[in-house]
Parts: sequence; structure tokens; C-alpha cells
Amino acid sequence: MTLDWSIVMYVGLGVMGLLVGIGVLVACLALARTLKRVNRTLDVVDAQVQTMGVPIAETLDHVGGIADTADQTLARLRGVVGSLETLAASLTNVADLAKEALSPAIVNVGATIAGVSAGLRRIVTGRTSHD
Repeated sequence: MTLDWSIVMYVGLGVMGLLVGIGVLVACLALARTLKRVNRTLDVVDAQVQTMGVPIAETLDHVGGIADTADQTLARLRGVVGSLETLAASLTNVADLAKEALSPAIVNVGATIAGVSAGLRRIVTGRTSHD
């Protein structure tokens, strides 16, 4: 009786397929245990998130209120700054107009002071205008 090697090959392939199947089964069982632990951990995290959800929502509402108040304050400050800029421009115009109005008068006052000064100098030195 001769040994037919094709039967050995087929039996070997069958045993190899069985071992691969058993290996996949063991890997899937280990993955199932790991996922069961992850599921329990996620349940604990869900409970903690539900517990913390209310205080976090209240804090976010409070922060939102603070942000709204800050926005309103900034809007008011923009209005005040705009008014101050308008006032500064008006004061600049008034100062320019006053300078233009008083400039000739100041020149005349300067000439008058120079004349009075020259007259006083003549009186003090005793000179007359004809000397």
C-alpha cells in the first residue's frame, strides 16, 4: 500500500483551517471581554457626564450673561468714544476760529506795546522824538 500524499495535504489543510478558526474564536472572545469592560467604563462616564451636565450648563449660561454684559458695555463705550471724538473735533474748530479772530488783535496789541515801550524809553532817557 502506497501513501497518497494528496490525502496528507488535504488533511493538513483541514487541520490548519481548524487551528486558524480556533485562533480567530479565541481572539474574538478576548475582544468581547475587552469591549465588555469598555462598555462598563462608558456607562460610568455617562453617569458622571449626566451628573456634571447641570452645573456645567448653569456655568455656561452665567458666562454667556457676562459676555452679553461685556458686549453691551463695549457698545456704550464705542458711543462715548464717538461723542468724545466729535467734541474734540468741535473744540479744534473753535480753537482755530479763535486763533484766526484774535491773530490781528494780538498783532495790534504787540504794535501798541512796542509804541508804549518806545515812549517810556524816551521819557526815561530824556530824549525827544527830534533828537
